[in-house]
Formats: sequence, C-alpha cells, structure tokens
Amino acid sequence: MFRGMLIEKDEQGYRAAVKDIDESALPEGDVTVNVQYSTLNYKDGLAITGKGPVVRQFPMVPGIDLVGVVAQSDSNKFVVGDTVLLNGFGVGEVHCGGLAQKARLKSDWLIKLPKAFSARQTMAIGTAGYTAMLCVIALEKNGVTPDKGEILVTGANGGVGSFAIAILAKLGYQVVASTGRADQVDYLKGLGAKEVIDRQLLSEPGRPLAKERWAGAVDSVGSHTLANICASIKYGGTVAACGLAQGMDLPATVMPFILRGVTLAGIDSVMRPISDREEAWQRLGEIFANPSEQAMFDNISTEINLNGVIQAAEELMAGKIRGRIVVDVNG
Repeated sequence: MFRGMLIEKDEQGYRAAVKDIDESALPEGDVTVNVQYSTLNYKDGLAITGKGPVVRQFPMVPGIDLVGVVAQSDSNKFVVGDTVLLNGFGVGEVHCGGLAQKARLKSDWLIKLPKAFSARQTMAIGTAGYTAMLCVIALEKNGVTPDKGEILVTGANGGVGSFAIAILAKLGYQVVASTGRADQVDYLKGLGAKEVIDRQLLSEPGRPLAKERWAGAVDSVGSHTLANICASIKYGGTVAACGLAQGMDLPATVMPFILRGVTLAGIDSVMRPISDREEAWQRLGEIFANPSEQAMFDNISTEINLNGVIQAAEELMAGKIRGRIVVDVNG
C-alpha cells in the first residue's frame, strides 16, 4: 500500500481524497518509480476540483509531473536507482500520475534527472518551466532576438509566466509582464520584468490590427488576449501560445498574419518528443547553472504535502496561487 491522491467518479458523484492505494491498482508500465516530488498545475487543479473534463479514466491519480527513483525496471533504458523525471504524456489524465508515493510508467515517457538540478528543483520548474523554455526556444527559432524589442508575457504570475520572465530576462530580452494582480508587481520585477501592465489592456475585444509594439510574446491566456497580442506584434514577430486561461476561442482575423508576417507558434508540452524535452531541460540547466540563480526557484515555488493538495487546488482555480506548487508526496 502507498499514499496518494485519488479521484473517483461513480453514482455517489465526483470526488478527490488522499487514500491508501494498493500497488496492484497501478496501471501497466515497464518502470516502477518511488516518487519523491510532484507538482500542482492548472490542469491538476481542474482535475482535482472537477472544474474541467481533464480526467478520462477513473479512478485516477492526478499529477502531470513527477520525479523519483526507479524501484523496478523491465526497460534497458533505466536501472534500479536511477532518478527519473516525467512531464505530461497524458499522465494524470488517462494514466495514474505523480500525486502519490508510487507510480508505474512507460520508459518512453521518462528522462534522467538533469545534472544541473536536484529532484526538488526539477519540480519547482516542472511542466510550467519546461513549457516556458519550449516557448522561448520557439521565439529563438523564428528569429526573435533580444535586439528586436520588447517581449510580452501574459499570465505573468503563474508558473509558465514566472519562468518565461526569468528565462527571457536571463537571455537579455526586455520583458513586459501582464497580470491582473497589482500586488505582484515587485515579484514580477524581481524575476526580471522591466514593466508590468494590467491584463485588462489586452483582455477585451480589440481591433484586427493595432499599433505594433511587441517583437514577440509568450501567451498562456488565449481568447481575446491572444487575439490582441497578435494584432500588436511587430512585423515578422512570433507569438508562442501555450494556454487558455481566458478561453479556448480565438476571436481574431488573418490580418496580422498576412499583412505583418506574424507567426503564431503553438506549444504542446504534453506529447512533445523526448529529444525536444531533453533540449529544453538542457537549456534550463545552462541558463540556471549557478546555485545563486537556482535560489530563485524558492521564490517562485511553494512546498506542500499531499494533505494540502485539495485546498491548494481550490486556491489555484480561484487565481490565488503565485508561481509553482511543489508537492512532497512523502511529507
């Protein structure tokens, strides 16, 4: 038996609770991991609170991230004692995830712990930081260099936004952060934002084309916000879109794309090939190589245990969480 967060749905309704789980309930996989840390992401919040149709199989252990030590392996890729990392691949949705003390997984989903980080640090980064890195790589590959001008980051006080600001600032970009939380200005400037703007400037319906301002953007909001960003991107600029906090619609026109050559780069972190994941984690290790830089992770993240997950999920859905939530599943 091991402890874990379990989501169930039956004639009694939809519910989530920390329970003792029998190891026989673990799904198929060729690697069994003793989990050290997991995280609480927006998708996990939707799953635990039932506010979004994330879970597609019940019962389910949520948690789209995990890091832990291999306890059993039928794969030639990993041996007992290896520390491994997982982000996404449908874990926590269709395959039991990281918010438990044990997980059984497919070896094709795992990478070894990056040398630059401790196990806890990888979860302070987690899917949010890894996704932010993928967004920045997309901007770079489309020619958005620091000399091109300002980069906008929306949903700035969230996990993706926080890491996007920190990464971009470290690489020499001028970062403007958009947030609805005026009390977080000092936090965002501490991460490297040179300016903080109110999200309402972008969240209402706008014009098909606006004044050119942004050389690029990292957007985790979607809907009218994304449409307004595209309308105000400079000629040849790129928007990396990775979220839908405002909505999944895109009330835009083709004008920014055909008149200004704007690129809208969709960023999927869930099914990303292993090679892309390894590149992103390698870059993160290079950017935050020094212990003094890694100290920033403590400012971005808060640690809880399994018993605090349900309350934290409710607060996350209410927009009260800043940065990252790391879950010590053994705490």
